[in-house]
Amino acid sequence: MRVLHILDHSIPLHSGYTFRTLAILREQRKLGWDTFHLTSPKHTAPSASEETVDGWHFHRTPAPTGAAGLPGLAEVALMKQTQSRLLEVAQQVRPHILHAHSPVLNAIPALRVGRQLGIPVVYEVRAFWEDAAVDHGTTREGSLRYRLTRRLETHALRQADHVFTICEGLRSDIAARGVPACGITVIPNAVDIEKFEPGGTPDEALKARLGLTGATVLGFIGSFYAYEGLDLLLQALPALLQSRPEVRVVLVGGGPQEDALKAQAQSLGLADQVVFTGRVPHAEVQRYYDLVDVLAYPRHSMRLTELVTPLKPLEAMAQGRLLVASDVGGHKELIRHGETGWLFQAGSAQALAAAVDALLQRRADWPRLRQAGRSFVEAERNWTASVARYAPVYDRLAPTARADAHATA
Repeated sequence: MRVLHILDHSIPLHSGYTFRTLAILREQRKLGWDTFHLTSPKHTAPSASEETVDGWHFHRTPAPTGAAGLPGLAEVALMKQTQSRLLEVAQQVRPHILHAHSPVLNAIPALRVGRQLGIPVVYEVRAFWEDAAVDHGTTREGSLRYRLTRRLETHALRQADHVFTICEGLRSDIAARGVPACGITVIPNAVDIEKFEPGGTPDEALKARLGLTGATVLGFIGSFYAYEGLDLLLQALPALLQSRPEVRVVLVGGGPQEDALKAQAQSLGLADQVVFTGRVPHAEVQRYYDLVDVLAYPRHSMRLTELVTPLKPLEAMAQGRLLVASDVGGHKELIRHGETGWLFQAGSAQALAAAVDALLQRRADWPRLRQAGRSFVEAERNWTASVARYAPVYDRLAPTARADAHATA
């Protein structure tokens, strides 16, 4: 089986998107499939037309030129560029399946090339482009751009030979757009459980350097996007400090909201209680996890967070970490309140402070919570089980792949 994946971006960039991609590719290779990889012009890391990173070979797509002008022209130019490069790569590697990963800017070129070359096309939705644009502030829900983007997304979903998605929330939304249930398969977010060990001992030197000696540490490790709700975490801190003055917040990472969060901490008089570490090397992330007593995932309620399940809470549970999270749909699909984590009312700083306080009061329950989270991931959210769900769809869409394999055996 030869599968050509069309991706928004890839390593060496680090994101939840790239980590999910690598997990999928590793498991597909274990199944004996040959995977090939093309990134869109949105992959911004400097590179040549082809690049090998950590043993993975990627075909790159150069950025289009002269795309500025009326709204939408840049996206049209991007899709044309992706289509041209995809046609070239597909003719070279002769895949049995074109596997386009969101956004829809990858799906449309894949559908066009697939029809031209007679190759089945599957489309994997990790989030809807129109909803991500709302969070990024480039449009608003219900705007003309939003409606047009949604229409393009729906068109791609209906034209694909099969649709994959990451969770039940997105599956329900896709079905509501007219895609039959038999044409949708959920490939849940998961973790490589063998890569995660239960939380280790804090590095006291690092803790001292960050001013956290003797503190109870509430932390977030990841990208600072508006939908993550880190502003709510800072809003909740003053109330929490009234009953627990030893609490400190550590924010590890960076992103679009970093400057706004630093300004908010200053305005709330929390400069001494909130530590911004900046981005840290991936190899160092574990040291920062080990500093944190309770991880916080205070996502705001919006279409993106209600529909999409995140990866970070699963990674936390795999490490046996304690966590509090807002009760958006994406979290409720992963976290069982009082069993594998603690949920609170989304958007309420008071509820967040109360949830943290309640969890800190229940130290006797911590071993049970840690073990339950780890057990959930081991049993239900491992990549081997998730990626196995591709096989029946691939086999149905590309029966010649099996014949080719027998012929070369």
